[in-house]
Amino acid sequence: MERVLGLMNAACGGKLIFRPFMSSPDRIRVPWVYSRLRHPLFAWLGLRPIFAQHTEAEHQALQQWVRGRRQVVEIGVAEGASALALREAMANDGTLYLVDPFHWSRMKWINGVRRAARAAVTRSQRANVVWIEKFSYNAAEDWTKTIDFLFLDGDHNQEAVWQDWESWHRFVAPGGCVAFHDAREFPSGWPTATDGPVRVVNALFRERALPGWTIEAEIHSLVVVKRDD
Repeated sequence: MERVLGLMNAACGGKLIFRPFMSSPDRIRVPWVYSRLRHPLFAWLGLRPIFAQHTEAEHQALQQWVRGRRQVVEIGVAEGASALALREAMANDGTLYLVDPFHWSRMKWINGVRRAARAAVTRSQRANVVWIEKFSYNAAEDWTKTIDFLFLDGDHNQEAVWQDWESWHRFVAPGGCVAFHDAREFPSGWPTATDGPVRVVNALFRERALPGWTIEAEIHSLVVVKRDD
């Protein structure tokens, strides 16, 4: 037991692990004990790092494109790894809006994902954070603010991705960006041509040129598009 705890404490020196136990182009080394600690409650309790669903390169790209931006929205938070990345790099006087209903928990009164996400995001004190615990299409109904950076990583069903785009992109300011996750096939990657985000990005930006928008960056599964100034 002491050896196990030693491994856990040593590895928890890092904030997160990129795509453990998931398909990845990177060679991920994960302490074996984490295979027994996959539940988000263990992240909330500090017994393991956050399990990010994106790669390290995507993490760096998110921080590059959000740097200095003040009004930032993320759709789909999971354990909070990408939200933490955004908060660490955005404008210090900005506001990060995190939209997720956290509805998948089998034990609503515990809701491990929600607890893990909130604990993760508090690891940075930059900017303000507003939690919106609604489905993204419901949150959009009351939304009136302009957005400098929008990260779409919610429901990956094709209809849901279309709905998120239609509901939210109109709020993006000129010069603002939208980042789609799991939206691009790439060598040794996990997305496929039939995945919802891939289909939507292809339809919007590859099969035709959507007026007023251009693809600015593609990093692993991440596609960043920019609204014309």
